[in-house]
Amino acid sequence: MYVAMVRPRWSDMDVFGHVNHAKMVTLLEEARVPLLFDEAGRAGLAEFAKGMVVVDLAVRYHAPIVVNGQQIRVDVALRDLKFASLTLGYTVHSGPLQEDKVAVTAQTVLAPYEVATERPRRLTEEERAFLRTRLEGADD
Repeated sequence: MYVAMVRPRWSDMDVFGHVNHAKMVTLLEEARVPLLFDEAGRAGLAEFAKGMVVVDLAVRYHAPIVVNGQQIRVDVALRDLKFASLTLGYTVHSGPLQEDKVAVTAQTVLAPYEVATERPRRLTEEERAFLRTRLEGADD
């Protein structure tokens, strides 16, 4: 499991005082980008940063997230790994601790993408090993 800390911004709030749906999707992106781009790049896997597209997205809300200046914890786990896609599961807590209330659960299906050819590509064995090593073992 990968743990990301993200900070909702004042502009993420809706009229009801909690994080807006579209902004929650952005926070999910902010949680996965350091893993897929930064950590993968440091591991010698630069292709993720060159092209990765969201194929499917599902978000389920359990409680509102209020913008109060603190970070929120996002646990990211590998739910499925195929040859040309991966599914990430997210557990978003209302605060920075694992014990904080689960406010959102979500899932994204991602596919590596060749921008130059405008076509999806297959994951390399090295990329698959990185994803397995870094993300498996989380509670579902």
